[in-house]
Amino acid sequence: MKKTTAFRGLLTSGELEFICEAHNGLSAKIVEEAGFKGIWGSGLTISAQYGVRDNNETSWTQVLETLEFMSDATSVPIMLDGDTGYGSFNNFRRLIHKLEQRGIAAVCIEDKIFPKTNSFISGDTQPLADINEFRGKIKAGKDAQLDDDFSIVARVEAFIAGWGLGEALRRAEAYHGAGADAILIHSALAVPDEVLAFKKEWADRCPVVIVPTKYYATATEVFEDAGFSLVIWANHLLRASITAMQRTAKQIHTEQNLLSIEDNVAGVDEVFRLQGAQELKEAEKRYLPGAEIAPCAVILAASRGKELGSLTEDKPKVMIDIRGKPLLAHIAETYNLAGIKKLVVVRGYMKHAVDVPGLDYVDNDRHESTGELVSLKHALDHLGDSHGGLGTDMVVSYGDVLFNKYILTLLEEPGEDFVVTVDADWVNSRNAGREADWAVCSHPNSRNTFSTNVSLKRLGDDIQEANIHGEWMGFLKVSAKGFPIIKTALDDLLSNPEQQQFKMPDLINMLIEDGNTIRVIYTTGHWLDIDTVQDLVAAGNFNE
Repeated sequence: MKKTTAFRGLLTSGELEFICEAHNGLSAKIVEEAGFKGIWGSGLTISAQYGVRDNNETSWTQVLETLEFMSDATSVPIMLDGDTGYGSFNNFRRLIHKLEQRGIAAVCIEDKIFPKTNSFISGDTQPLADINEFRGKIKAGKDAQLDDDFSIVARVEAFIAGWGLGEALRRAEAYHGAGADAILIHSALAVPDEVLAFKKEWADRCPVVIVPTKYYATATEVFEDAGFSLVIWANHLLRASITAMQRTAKQIHTEQNLLSIEDNVAGVDEVFRLQGAQELKEAEKRYLPGAEIAPCAVILAASRGKELGSLTEDKPKVMIDIRGKPLLAHIAETYNLAGIKKLVVVRGYMKHAVDVPGLDYVDNDRHESTGELVSLKHALDHLGDSHGGLGTDMVVSYGDVLFNKYILTLLEEPGEDFVVTVDADWVNSRNAGREADWAVCSHPNSRNTFSTNVSLKRLGDDIQEANIHGEWMGFLKVSAKGFPIIKTALDDLLSNPEQQQFKMPDLINMLIEDGNTIRVIYTTGHWLDIDTVQDLVAAGNFNE
């Protein structure tokens, strides 16, 4: 349906309809997402967002530019608060052409003198336009429109100027006769008496629009019973944003940090969503087939690390200090040295303490009752499909493992969809009684494995020693082709509520059971799984 037709439907639906103010593309999108069927392009709030007065201090071309962004951002109709039409009948009919070109559905003009002053600023002293001149302006506008459904709403300011009901009715009748599609009857009283008296006398000669900014305490049922067609919530988004911005600016200035602010404002991801960032990503896939997305890594770091006792009371293991900086910072630096810059970290326990700069954070707020796979799903949902079709790899690893960058080089070499690293020097870990994910492989480590493709058969902590070929190091590389496979496997596993605590080995074993080949790269050492205080001491001498 055309926007003009949709707006005409709001005026003539036979029910009380509502539209809400917006003053730029972002606020217009918010109005539409809230469920409103239409938008009011308020003259007050459009001028206010420029920081100027509602006295025609914005040019009509500036208003048109703002409307173009609003129209492009939304699919519901917009009615412009066109003040007095920005000049004579000639200016107004040119305005009609420009509004139609930008997909604007309607315009409301008020019968005052150009340049106008806001109705709530000494309204009773403001002169009204000559009734015949204003009739001519409406007629010129109707003759100029190319779309039969485009609507012109005549705003009657007689009550504002103190001229009473009789003058309001006389002017409304004249404007309706000139072709106005609806009458907006305005009042500055704190009660709806004037608009109700007008509607009673006017009856149903054409739709009547009201703006209950001043008589806001009136129950909506009163407007419904009176038979009004359209209610405009005229300026409340801008006013709400002013309050929020003043409070936030004052708090930041006073506290000189963002600690008490960040959780009370929209996240940057929400800004990106409203801007349509995801659509651009999809468009890049269609129109930039040669563009590559940089490889990324997912770091699972939602657990506390309670085995470290009091060291993790106020921060998770991933933020434990090692040589003057957090464990996570060491991990991130190693990834960066290997050319992997996009790092998605899944936080959980004491998530606000995980604040290494430059990383992309996702939160698993159910970390106490769920396992690693739920954290991984959060990360993959965050990445969307961006790593599923443009020739890029993803590495999944743990947030408590230090490693040499050459481990990542080993993972890069094979062309298989799934690759893991297995430490063949596993006996000392076994003898020390450490918990580990032991690996059963197609071939044991030997000189022959340099020329043999070794595949993983199973991971587990319950494998008999005679069957162990090594210790899984906690790294899984997933190719672009493997990305949707792993997402499907995750969805299958987590669809069962009893499997919400499953870990990475459960996923890898499922991939194997489903017929996927998991390539094994053997190595010896050059990594450190930090589980104990002794491991922390060893980490102080670890060479990354």
